[in-house]
Amino acid sequence: MHNILVTGGAGYIGSHTCVELINAGYNVIIVDNYINSQPEAIKRIEKITGKAIKSYNCDIRDYNALKNIFKENDIKAVIHFAGLKAVGESCKKPLDYYDNNIYGTIVLCNIMNEFGVKNLVFSSSATVYGENPVPYKESMKAGTITNPYGHTKHMIEQILRDLYNSDNSWSIALLRYFNPIGAHESGLIGENPIGIPNNIMPYISQVALGKLPKLTVFGDDYNTPDGTCIRDYIHVVDLAIGHIKAIEKILLNSGIYTYNLGTGNGYSVLELIKAFEKASNVKINYSIGPRRNGDLPICYADATKAKNELNWVAKYGIDKMCEDTWRWQKNNPNGYKS
Repeated sequence: MHNILVTGGAGYIGSHTCVELINAGYNVIIVDNYINSQPEAIKRIEKITGKAIKSYNCDIRDYNALKNIFKENDIKAVIHFAGLKAVGESCKKPLDYYDNNIYGTIVLCNIMNEFGVKNLVFSSSATVYGENPVPYKESMKAGTITNPYGHTKHMIEQILRDLYNSDNSWSIALLRYFNPIGAHESGLIGENPIGIPNNIMPYISQVALGKLPKLTVFGDDYNTPDGTCIRDYIHVVDLAIGHIKAIEKILLNSGIYTYNLGTGNGYSVLELIKAFEKASNVKINYSIGPRRNGDLPICYADATKAKNELNWVAKYGIDKMCEDTWRWQKNNPNGYKS
């Protein structure tokens, strides 16, 4: 019954990971400042799992507050989700992203080091691959990254590599996500964007619900079968289970490990819309707009390494992703404020 500290544990991926951690027999301690999340998510996790969760309203940049959490709890490992994550916003507010994501991680690692907690799973991103050819493989060097959000993920990965190189008693997993969508099948937790969604799936589901008038598809003239961008969408529960596998790995082995968490398959924007229409039985109102700066035509993972070393594969397909998203959205039209 190891205690796992989850920074950003009330967020979209964090909340689903907390459920899977508890299901796997771990105790969860959540740290979140609720800038992009809601305390209600923790109540929902408790309802799903039947377990009470210790949680703290704390910004990871607050050294003294975070240090007190480590004093109060016997922490075995940390899963680090806490970070700002909107690409567009990062271009408008780069200093916020460098301060929150990079400085916050440095504070966290300093305190972990102080308390001898040297097991860390870091929430990274496929953005670090930049303009590399697909499928993306962990052995590739970082490509041309076009936004501050991506730069913070790449820099944090380098910081953690340098940390391990300076002290080989650390055990660190860098998990590069692709495009998480879906929700827990209970319909109790899911993606809960504040304001207009930055990601396509909550945008589609809010159009289906009538909260937004229509979806704009950014470009239909890419060199893809239907002209729209192709992405590696992964069910958030599959992604969460990948973190459990990573925790198991680092608790048994010191080292620094990098893994793609994706399906290895790409779906176009139009294919995603069609799948959602099938799941919801609602026609999605959309129009074709101009290309968006920075969008790559095709992005998907080679997830072979995670399969071979973590015994992890994504098992849910696009239909399940859409069905679970729609159940969450219908049951919670206003997110956690329903």
